[in-house]
Amino acid sequence: MHVHILGICGTFMGSLALLARELGHTVSGSDAGVYPPMSTQLEEAGIALREGYAPANLAPRPDLVVIGNALSRGNPEVEAVLDQGLPYVSGPQWLAEQVLPGRRVIAVAGTHGKTTTASLVAWLLESAGLSPGFLIGGVPRNFGLSARLGAHDAPFVVEADEYDTAFFDKRSKFVHYRPEIAVLGNLEFDHADIFEDLAAIERQFHHLVRTVPGRGRLLVADGEPALDRVLAMGAWTPVARFGSAAESPWRYELEREDASRFRVIHQQGEGGDRIDEDAVVDWPLTGAYNARNALAALAAVHACGVDLARGAAALARFETPRRRQELRGEVGGIQVIDDFAHHPTAIAATLVGLRAATARGRLLAVIEPRSNTMRLGNLRDRLADCVAAADAAFWYQPSGLDWSLAPVLAASPVPAHLEEDIDALVAALVAEARPYDRIVVMSNGGFGGIHEKLLAALEVAHG
Repeated sequence: MHVHILGICGTFMGSLALLARELGHTVSGSDAGVYPPMSTQLEEAGIALREGYAPANLAPRPDLVVIGNALSRGNPEVEAVLDQGLPYVSGPQWLAEQVLPGRRVIAVAGTHGKTTTASLVAWLLESAGLSPGFLIGGVPRNFGLSARLGAHDAPFVVEADEYDTAFFDKRSKFVHYRPEIAVLGNLEFDHADIFEDLAAIERQFHHLVRTVPGRGRLLVADGEPALDRVLAMGAWTPVARFGSAAESPWRYELEREDASRFRVIHQQGEGGDRIDEDAVVDWPLTGAYNARNALAALAAVHACGVDLARGAAALARFETPRRRQELRGEVGGIQVIDDFAHHPTAIAATLVGLRAATARGRLLAVIEPRSNTMRLGNLRDRLADCVAAADAAFWYQPSGLDWSLAPVLAASPVPAHLEEDIDALVAALVAEARPYDRIVVMSNGGFGGIHEKLLAALEVAHG
């Protein structure tokens, strides 16, 4: 079968393409923006990529077109699909029908941390010898690819996004997956282009909760009022809480010792008696944010029968996914780190975690407010304070951002700079940086290739 994918370089759709190729299909695809790491994965898998959208991309005639949620009516290739009467489905529907039947699905949902937590779950299952399948919105470096089928009888881990499914299906993607185990890590307002308010997102999360069977498990973070409201709408599945002070007969708790070491305790029973394992975790990441992600992953694999001690031991060998606190290079003692953070909460958590791991030198934050929510300006009042853990912030005003970042700079708790040109931003960073500094670049896009440009300029100035 020839499967053609529209929006193929998006993290979800690109991962879908890898699964279709692994199933033996001929796969092609088109997208308006082709950039690594997804484009590299697809090319290495022998998948033909076409830049831009045009009716000509549909020749030879595919047997099925899978349409990504970023495309809408008026797109020339979408219009050609409809005019030619080609069979088409959404990405989540294709996954649900072609890959997930008969699999024990573990869905990882939440506003932040989905990619890291889903990568952790897949890695812990792999370390336990279960050979899981997975589809993750990033590239887990322990595997080197963002999706695989895994063993036919093994669990399948999916990063469960609340974004809408397609122009013809406005439900959240995750309602298609029907997981047996669902991780609800956190919930804040985001995706302002499709959700009117937080209550609208809570309703979609409750639709996910409705799909989890009674034999399954809901793993829900404590200290999240929005998730509490979701559960208050109704839950028909056993709930286990996780966090540092979870209140639940079933719970997983953190006891912190230092930045990269913590103890996990599993308790069960109305009386809170400890009847299960506890384990000490040593791993390369820092910060409470990452520790909670690890705790959620341990709880998920524990629900699959992996004991906590074995899971905790595997954490020491975990490598963060691409673009999640990923060290892209070091020149003259200056590190350039790439991170996908693009929401104020995620930006703050990334900087706090890196601050804890920065023994000497400064932490310089470089931020592109690129997401749809940022472009609409819904969270701009929170941007100034989210960089408080950095020593300086460098903001980039992309084209299409129709509000000014000047008030953000004026309210910044740390020295702040604004540039509207990538090359000027690189020059400002090179002029500011000195040995032992860490420059963390945060964006949910390619950011104009700034990482490579920055490393090359640092080589000239400091190499």
